[in-house]
This record gives sequence, structure tokens and C-alpha cells, in this order.
Amino acid sequence: MSKLELLAPAGDMERLNMALAYGADAVYLAGEQFGMRSFAGNFDDTELGKAAALCRERGASLHVTCNTMPRNDEVAALPRWLELLEHSGVHAIILADVGVLELVKKYAPSVKVHISTQASVVNYAAAKAWYDLGASRVILARELSIMEIAEIRLRAPHDLELEVFAHGAMCVSYSGRCLLSNYMTGRDANRGACAQPCRYQYALVEEKRPGEYFPVFEEGEATYIMNSRDLCMIDHIEELMQVGVNSIKIEGRAKSAYYAAIVTGAYRQAINAAYRGEPLDPTWREEVEKVSHRHYSTGFFFGQPGQYTEDSRYVRDWQVVAVVEHCTPEGLATLSLRNKFQMGDAVEVVGPDLRPIAFSVPCMQTMDGEALEEPRHPQMKFQMKLPQAVPELSLLRACRPHS
Repeated sequence: MSKLELLAPAGDMERLNMALAYGADAVYLAGEQFGMRSFAGNFDDTELGKAAALCRERGASLHVTCNTMPRNDEVAALPRWLELLEHSGVHAIILADVGVLELVKKYAPSVKVHISTQASVVNYAAAKAWYDLGASRVILARELSIMEIAEIRLRAPHDLELEVFAHGAMCVSYSGRCLLSNYMTGRDANRGACAQPCRYQYALVEEKRPGEYFPVFEEGEATYIMNSRDLCMIDHIEELMQVGVNSIKIEGRAKSAYYAAIVTGAYRQAINAAYRGEPLDPTWREEVEKVSHRHYSTGFFFGQPGQYTEDSRYVRDWQVVAVVEHCTPEGLATLSLRNKFQMGDAVEVVGPDLRPIAFSVPCMQTMDGEALEEPRHPQMKFQMKLPQAVPELSLLRACRPHS
């Protein structure tokens, strides 16, 4: 089995810290332009330098997205941006445009080139062509089966790395190439600004009957006819390793720090178990159910993923209430408040390489030592005795369905 990199998303510095703390081998993020998630927090030039330094300190690789399809007026801004990436010590640039690749060779020659899933690589000939142009990795299209990936591995250059998405949202359009958002909202899906109109509920209107809406059913009473399921391959890590995948990617630069932490931590445990030849502990499988997600599938790896057309809502049953900033060996933790909770609430604490621990909230105290039944101010720091010592950046969460 191949060595498998765990590549996690980082929408801002908080999410970067969470991904690294919970076990990512590499992270991917974007600057303020040229990335496919323009509504993530993203990193300005100064933050990018800090992110690169932090990744070096933690022994992780930093991949920066430059995978939009830039127009003429945007290309002129690329050289300065690529030179910044070169000098920041970025490990790889993720791109989809052959013109951008040529500019990377000129302005960021020491940075590796990874070909984005936006390039729709679905065969070994395309993989080899990108390799011949200078790419060290291709991020395969989400529409491939695991057997197709195995054949690409067999017939593509041996030292060309293969990366696949293993978890997160999927696009109803082919490898994310879609004009629906442009047409309906003016927001360009291929330049990072998708409004996700595929998640909307649609109805039919007859031209001469304005205001009369006739539901469009795909099956039964389901009317979300373009809604796609989320991808989840945590139960199939060993198969991905066996077919020669080099990196598995978690989608979600626009998602929360809690998502980045919990999903990264669960997949870290899954990869470690696969290396040991052990089945995945159900505890870690349950963790991916405790983040905000749509109904899961295994994507196209083992056949058609199917759709969930009854609604497009997220399954969102758990909420972070506090983050552990420090903890003594005796379990006295300093926490920062994220959402309201109070003494007596049933909660769980989970952290880097830490199984969830359920307990009832005891009486807390302010930083001045006064008794505290309910911390009330956002980001407020307070202290609480936990059932045991836990690592920094552990998370206190409560089950709050649909909150």
C-alpha cells in the first residue's frame, strides 16, 4: 500500500491551526484571489507568510489554490501573486489553466504544480500530458470509479502523484464546471463565487398563469431535483491505498473550524488504522456524523452516488460551545466561549487523538476565581474542571439538533 497524505482545508488561520492540531499532513488554502472559494475567509499576503511558517514548523506541506479560470484582466495580476508564493515557501500550487501553469514555471519555479479537479482528469493520457507539462500531481475528477483510478495509477508515470477527494460536498455539475449560478445570480461558479442554485427547490410555472407554481417531482414527493449527497470515504481508506492513491483530500475551506478539526481527526485515525491493518474504530466513524453535512454517499467510487431530493438542509445536530486554550495535568481547563451553555448541561469534550468524553457540566469559575453557572459573553475566558487532562484546541460540544 502507498503512503497516504491527509490533506485538509483551511479557510482562515483558526481552521489552519485546527487542521494541523488534529493530524493533517498537508493543508490547502487560498489567497484573496484566484481560489475557488471566494467566500471562505482566505489569507491576505501577510497571513499567507504566517501560514507557510506555521506549516514548516509543524512539518506539514502547504498547498495554495490558484484554480480559477482567470480572464484576460486577471492574468496581469498573476506574476506578482506567484512570486509571493515562491518567496513564501509554499510547497505546491493547485491550478487548472495551462496558461497559469506556464506562468508558474516562470515566476514560481521552485513550487510544485498540482492539477486541480477543475481540469477534469479522467484518464491516464490526460494525466501523462499534465506530467509532461511539468505537473507533479493530478487531482482526479470526482466522477471516477476506484477501478478507473487503479488503471490510471497503472498506466500513468510512476512518479506522478494521484490525489482524490475523499470527503465533503459534491457538485451536481461535472467536476464543478457549471454556469447555472452565473445565469441565475451573476456569480461565477468557475471563479469561486457559486451561489449553489442546484440546492434550491424548483417548481414549474406556465407562461399564462404567473404566480401558479406546479411542483417538479423526481421521486415521490421529492422536489430538490438537483441536490447532491456529500461524499464520505472514511470506511474505504484501505481500498484507496491499495489502488495507489497518494493523497486524500477533505473538501471544506468554507466550513467551520469545528468541521476542519473533527473530520481531519477522524480521517487521521482511519489512515492510522489502515496502516496497522486494523478495522476502523466505530468511534471515529461516528465523528463524521457529528459535523454539519448532507446525507452521505461514497460518490462515484463504487457506482452512482444517488441523490437526496427531499430537501437540501444540512444534518446539524452538534454545536461547539467552547474551545480549550489550556489544561493542567489535573484537568483544570481554561476555555473560550463559542455558544451558550450552563452548569448541568450534557456535553462532550473531544480533541486531537482524544476519544469523545461525555460528562455533565460542573460549576465553572471566572478567571478571577468567582463561581460561574453560565458564561455569557462571546469569546469569554473561564475555567472548568474536565474529567481528565486534554490537549489544547480540544472542543466542548453539545447535542443540539437543528441548531
